[in-house]
Amino acid sequence: MTDQPLVPPRDKPFRLTDYDPGYVKIKEKDARERILALRVRLNELLDLMYADKGHGLLVVLQGMDASGKDGAANSVFHDAGPVGCSVVDFGVPNEEERGHDYLWRVHKACPERGKTVIFNRSHYEDVLVVRVRGFAPEARWKARYDEINDFERLLTAENTVILKFFLYISKEEQREQLQERVDDPAKQWKSRMGDLDDRKLWDEYMAAYEAAID
Repeated sequence: MTDQPLVPPRDKPFRLTDYDPGYVKIKEKDARERILALRVRLNELLDLMYADKGHGLLVVLQGMDASGKDGAANSVFHDAGPVGCSVVDFGVPNEEERGHDYLWRVHKACPERGKTVIFNRSHYEDVLVVRVRGFAPEARWKARYDEINDFERLLTAENTVILKFFLYISKEEQREQLQERVDDPAKQWKSRMGDLDDRKLWDEYMAAYEAAID
């Protein structure tokens, strides 16, 4: 176990290969003990925020397939009350959403003051899958980096606190998780052929994530 920088150095481009996806800073047993108390404390704070109605909280979970986005939302917010806390999943845009700008469905899903919303995937898909799959011209998705930054500045100015998390796993760990989805009847509903198609483009996705994070 080696210490790793929490903040990427700014004197060179951000590279995921500089970070170990298997790095841990706390043993699982110790983490399980701490998370029980932290869940209760988190729920207390979310209740206070809901009562105050001064700020909203947006939690963005982004990562490759099988990186644990569902599990993170379920675990961290396990004890959060249902009144002020919800999860929004962003899949392929439907017909109505395709008739609007790409941030339309995202903006309307953002939390009102006092509430918490967890994004399972997010507006970052528009500089990730859109880039890798070629769903928009390069000039269009490149412009979205600045547009997304402007969008988040607007949310912040209007008292939305944004916490963004990239769930980083290795290609081998993803293979094991995808295989478990096939083998475990309780998880087979998560399995889809598109996961394998995206897996073939692993390097392209890593490059897209590096650019987005940078």
